[in-house]
This record gives sequence, structure tokens and C-alpha cells, in this order.
Amino acid sequence: YILALVNRGIRWDDAVEYSIVGCVEAIVEGKQTGRPNGAGFINLQKIMELALYGGKDPNTDICLHPGKGSLADFASYEELYEAFKEQIRYYFKYQVITDNMIDMVTEKGIADPFVSCLVDDCIDRGKTMKEGGAVYDYCGPLYVGMANVGNTLAALKKLVYDERILTGVQVMHAIQTNYEDLTTVPSGPDIRKMLLDAPKYGNDDDYADSIMQDVFNLYHDLITGRPTMRGGKYGVDMLPTTCHVYFGEVIGATANGRKANIPVSEGISPEKSADVNGPTAVIKSCAKMDHLATAGTLLNQKFTPDVVAEKGLENMASLIRSYFAMDGHHVQFNVIDRQTLIEAQKHPDDYRDLIVRVAGYSALFTTLSRSLQDDIIRRTEQGF
Repeated sequence: YILALVNRGIRWDDAVEYSIVGCVEAIVEGKQTGRPNGAGFINLQKIMELALYGGKDPNTDICLHPGKGSLADFASYEELYEAFKEQIRYYFKYQVITDNMIDMVTEKGIADPFVSCLVDDCIDRGKTMKEGGAVYDYCGPLYVGMANVGNTLAALKKLVYDERILTGVQVMHAIQTNYEDLTTVPSGPDIRKMLLDAPKYGNDDDYADSIMQDVFNLYHDLITGRPTMRGGKYGVDMLPTTCHVYFGEVIGATANGRKANIPVSEGISPEKSADVNGPTAVIKSCAKMDHLATAGTLLNQKFTPDVVAEKGLENMASLIRSYFAMDGHHVQFNVIDRQTLIEAQKHPDDYRDLIVRVAGYSALFTTLSRSLQDDIIRRTEQGF
């Protein structure tokens, strides 16, 4: 965290005094204005979906920014990736515009004069925090669905463009029908299984992980360093709180084998059930991202109680130390078995004290929405 803050322009003697202000976001207390969520959360997989459909939302037929063709038209992986970049550039631009509007409104309507008295250098500058009075000012929009985007691109690159086993037309038809109509290939392969079996981020697979790195570097470079209305800078945060469930509800089937309306990945965690090579492979994949170029990243993992009993607890500690040694920022665990969670869904009155980790915070399991409960249940149960 200290090095990440220094990389953002914060002095070393200030950076060592950091604290966590949200789920995983670090700021310098008493000297910094931090708005981790900026203008809200960015649904990366939705932007990927728009790129595959020529800029048009298949759920609403609304097209805010015409694309460069659809998946059925792209002749190469480079064309596909350029179409994704085109949509990213458009929506990131309007994210910044929206956030600037919020800055203008809160400067006048929620000035926070009392808090500003306690933050350097608001008094000396004669400005509230909302006017740019703090020594440091950063805005970190929250990006959600990175694993889904990486896996979608990896599956299409391998099966459509590298090996040419499938065509863009076939995959497009499969996702348009939620993998339920395969009439275009009546005697052909199980397209969904092939897409699910393609390389996946979270398994220490360089094929998939290198694409994840490309995606991360793309939106990092597009947003980091942009000026805010207060004289500060934009940065990158990678956490979802709980919006990854809602985000999945507004996305149809995707070309990584995911069916329509399923939650997208949270934070930098792999997709549910895609991380099949164990927890060490997960942290090695995650560490290939440049955490020191972010303001915070969130990784969820789940173990059953028997996995971490006795000797397993030492393995768990070693796993955490290894991840931090590779500059990982944050990892959190649910140590509970799937059946207990299922029983808690069925008989909530018997499990009122069951606490789980959600996305940087803990909550009583029975108070969560059914869709969020299901998302936690579906997390891969890891073992050493």
C-alpha cells in the first residue's frame, strides 16, 4: 500500500501513515480527500457485451456509441480488441464527465466545512475539501468484471482466431440464445463447454493471464492521472461491494460460457468455479496485475473448515505471506462449507449469527439478498 501511494505522488512520510477508508482503499488521514467510488461502478463486462453487439445493448436495443461491427464480423482478434477499446474509451470519457458533475454539485451542496477544518491544508488554502483544499485529492472509480472480460477475450482468441475451431457467427448465435439453441451447428460441438474449457484467469495460465494484464493496463492507462475538478487525479480501484450481482443481471450470455443474468466476478477474484488449480495458482494469477498502480484491489477466497484445521492453518498463513511478497494488496477468506450456507438459506432462523465476508466487509449471511447469498455459495471451495 505504501508503495502504491508513493506511485500516486504521495510523499513517503505521509504514505506510511495511511489507513483503509472503505473496503480496501488507502488514503492519508488528515491530508487527503478520497472518493473511492467516484461516479459509481464501471461494468466492464457490459462494455465488452456492447463491443460484441456493435455498440447496441441487446437487452434494450439502445445504442449510445456505434461500434466497429459485431462478433460475427471481426476477422481477427486485433479487430475484436479494437472494438472493445473503442467502447471503453467512450464510456470512460462519460464516466469522467459524470464525476466532474458530481464534484460541481457537492462543492456547493455538501461542502463539509467542519471536517475541512481538520484536514490539511484547507485552512491555509481557504478552501473546503470539496473545493480542493486537501493536500492530496484522488478519485478512484471502481471497475467490476475484469475476470469476465479477460476470460471472454481469451476464449474467443483461442477458439475463434488462433485455432479456428469456432466461428464468430456460431458463438454469436450461441450467446444470443443463451446457449439453448444450437441449430446453426446441429451435429457440431458443445459450444458452451468449449468456451468454459478455454483458458481462464485464476489458474496461473499465461495465455489467459496475459490478456487480463492487457485489459488492466488498458483501463489503467485511460483513467490514471486524469485531472479532477479539484486539482486532483484519477486512479484505479478494483472492488465491487455488492454491485457485481446487479451488474450480472443486466448482461446476457457471454462468450466465456457464462449464461445470462449470472453475477460477474467481484474485485480481482476469478470467476466462480473457473479457478480449478488451487489457491496458489489464484494468487500467482492475481499477482501478475500491477497492484502498485492501483489504490486497492480485492480478492475473495473460500475454504472449508477442514482445509485450514491444524497444519492447514500454517498453509493458509504461508499463502497470505506469499501473496503479499508478490505485491498483492488484499485477500479475504470465508472459512465455511457450502452445505452450511445452503442450510442457512433454508432455515435462516437457525443461523442468525452466521457471519460471512462479502466484498471487503462482513455481514450476517441471513440478512443478505438471495442473489448475493447464491453468489457466495457459488465461490470455489479451495484446498491445499
